[in-house]
Amino acid sequence: MYSKALVDDIRSQAMYIDYSGVIPEGLLQWLYEEKLFKLFIPEALGGRMLDLPAALRVFQSVAEMEGNLGWLTAIGSGGGMFIPNIERSLAEQLFKDEKAVIAGSGYPNGSARKIDGGYIVSGEWKYCSGSPFASFYTANSRTEEGEVRSFIFMPHQVEIIEDWNALGLRGTGSHTIRVRNALISDEYTFQLDVSQNEYAGPVHSFAFLPFSQASFMAVCLGITKHFYQEARQIVKRRMKSDDKRFHSVDQLLAEQEAIFQQKVDTFYTEIEELWNLHINENTLSETAINRFSTICKADLQQVIQEVDTLMRYLGMEAIMETSSLNKIWRDLHTASQHAFITPL
Repeated sequence: MYSKALVDDIRSQAMYIDYSGVIPEGLLQWLYEEKLFKLFIPEALGGRMLDLPAALRVFQSVAEMEGNLGWLTAIGSGGGMFIPNIERSLAEQLFKDEKAVIAGSGYPNGSARKIDGGYIVSGEWKYCSGSPFASFYTANSRTEEGEVRSFIFMPHQVEIIEDWNALGLRGTGSHTIRVRNALISDEYTFQLDVSQNEYAGPVHSFAFLPFSQASFMAVCLGITKHFYQEARQIVKRRMKSDDKRFHSVDQLLAEQEAIFQQKVDTFYTEIEELWNLHINENTLSETAINRFSTICKADLQQVIQEVDTLMRYLGMEAIMETSSLNKIWRDLHTASQHAFITPL
């Protein structure tokens, strides 16, 4: 999907991202120019409005180049799923900016006290990917009546607590955000099951669970493909140096790559089937959703187990944090730790 020159340029900056925990300004600008945070935003608001299968291939392709960028693309684009639920004029104001991107959390936390014309909101929300460069933030909280509402916060209302110190995906800025006694007008609140404008497309009514699982799965598949590419380079170098042990590793790698490609093909076959059901019937049965969920979790579990097995054969280079392979492996284990795609 992307040129070799672009891939090489992005990968040359990968270790800097890992060490610094920061996305270089040039790469961030590229994400904006490619509208990679706007895959589910209507063209009228400067977006690309892809269908879900096409967007998933973008997630995978970007993640194959660099895991942090793939994760941020998936999370940033996911914020576009809220656009039909926000009052029209505000949605246009928030999303028309070329650099519009949401960071936030779906977990209901904090407190929201109703007042005339709005709410007073306080709370903390963890794992808000993209928080350092978000143009606005969303988070869920319970009102005094026990209702869960979504709130829109502007940057001046948010404190970023830089506590993201995970094994991998270190450049995603998945920090905690804190809000203290923020005055949020009614216009800046919304509910996910209430449409407030005409910007909804087919993707916006797709079931939340398989949407999320498919998004994270696509990122993991992209990172895994990069892992096998890097592993192939190591094996080639070792075989060239006449290390006879690596002939068997070469065979194992070829077998794993074939199995992995089968998993990729299965994933896109399943998501196309689910998407067509959604388009044709405008609803998904619980059976179909559970089936897709089971396949995602089982296949990803096998993918990770095979990657970990191969790591044991790749020597000391595999355990050094300064190696590209190690960074890719850490990114994969971090991305795959999301609750929606873990074995349980």
